[in-house]
Amino acid sequence: MSILNSTKQILGLAADYTAFDLDVLTHINAAFSVTNQLGLGPEEGVFITGATEDWPELGLPDNQLNMMKTYVYLKVRSLFDPPTTSFALAAMDNQIKEHEWRLNMLREAALPPVVIP
Repeated sequence: MSILNSTKQILGLAADYTAFDLDVLTHINAAFSVTNQLGLGPEEGVFITGATEDWPELGLPDNQLNMMKTYVYLKVRSLFDPPTTSFALAAMDNQIKEHEWRLNMLREAALPPVVIP
């Protein structure tokens, strides 16, 4: 499934409902900018333009990819349709920070060990 359509689905938007595509795309790309700064995905970054780009194109191992999907949803949801209560927003922000930390740990675990002569 495409990155855009799967994110729209979890937001409760039908794939064929395109009124908010620009908003959702903008927020997805913002989330990918953050993950690129964390060192995840292709070195040149990820930028999607529509419903043609799929999750496997990110080239991430399954454990990182599954967490990336949740992270992107949380970031998009927090920007596109944030919770209306401060404690729900704080809980979502905490989930986002935890996912950023865990994604970073997964990336670091995948790096080759540094050998100091």
